[in-house]
Amino acid sequence: MPRGRYSLHDPHDRTPLGEEHFQCAPGPSGWRYVSRVTTPSGKDAGSVDLALDDLGRPIRLEMHAAGWQVRGAALDGVTWVRTDPPGTHATEGNVRAHAFTGTSPAFLVATARLLRLTPQAPATRVRLVAFTDLVLAPRTIDQSWALVKSEAHATDNGLLAVDEYQVSALDTGEQHAVHIAGDVVLAAPGIELEDLESPPSVFP
Repeated sequence: MPRGRYSLHDPHDRTPLGEEHFQCAPGPSGWRYVSRVTTPSGKDAGSVDLALDDLGRPIRLEMHAAGWQVRGAALDGVTWVRTDPPGTHATEGNVRAHAFTGTSPAFLVATARLLRLTPQAPATRVRLVAFTDLVLAPRTIDQSWALVKSEAHATDNGLLAVDEYQVSALDTGEQHAVHIAGDVVLAAPGIELEDLESPPSVFP
């Protein structure tokens, strides 16, 4: 069960945004990721709890940030309920999308798991519902993902397979690289792996 810490920063000017302390593991029905997010000063800033089925679809998502809460799942596309900080109003949303995304590294692993790309295959288009910081406002986005290469790197615990993806925003054309090993993000825009207590899990 990988357990570790990511540092989060603005991908444009590298302003520190905080840290995400996580643990994740595959299970008999899929994969689960839980984390708590802290500010640069160490104060609590929210949490992420994401569970996928064995096909990579989100069967449960619960996020908290700045008093806001989102609960969602794959249902007629993706469906979610967003609740305001006082807890007096809840709004429901539904979009014909494939999955959810956001600033948490969990969503990069989840999207890669959902698409299951092979090296040199054509890029695959995916529609996602993104929840923005800090109020978890939903926004539908379209991306294309391509697996550029998969390489084995020697480590103290044996060979580690690292996948490099090229992710493109279809509305702006902006492209960036994402490096994933098993169920851990090694590097991505705004994300750096700072500490990992055990090797990444290998999906069957």
